[in-house]
Amino acid sequence: MFNKYIKLVLAAITTVWAVYEFYQGHIMNGISIILLAGIFVFFYFKNEILLLTFFKLRKQDFEGGNKLLDKIKNPSAALTKKQEGYYNFLRGIMVSQTNLTQAERFFKKALNLGLAMDHDKAMAKLQLAGIALTKRRKREATNLITEAKKLDKHGMLKDQITMVKQQMKKI
Repeated sequence: MFNKYIKLVLAAITTVWAVYEFYQGHIMNGISIILLAGIFVFFYFKNEILLLTFFKLRKQDFEGGNKLLDKIKNPSAALTKKQEGYYNFLRGIMVSQTNLTQAERFFKKALNLGLAMDHDKAMAKLQLAGIALTKRRKREATNLITEAKKLDKHGMLKDQITMVKQQMKKI
């Protein structure tokens, strides 16, 4: 796991190396090295640890996901703002299994930092609504559910929203 600026420096160095290879007449070497530089740029915008954590989460391996997230020591220095939002989103999902108060802080911080996809924002708001329901804050949960419903344009969370609404009727 490299710092975000080290990735850009590595991309610049490999690009200079590729230009040198083009100058020497080694066209295929230059093209291959340009692709290598592209990998460094890709990992600047999409953090490799977060990508691996999403894969672990997809397999329901929460312990492995936590271990991967623990490798990021200082998220504000190592990640861009959007990546830090997703770091807090993933951390909130992992922590929600054990500590709802801490998970609420992570989800709120993720929403403040910004999530790129609307369905991710809807998922975070739905999680916050569930946490608010467990803490008997029905009005806040209702507001969060309506916001999540607006953000869920493709209906991916429709079943989960109806489940939370049914739980809200019991309170």
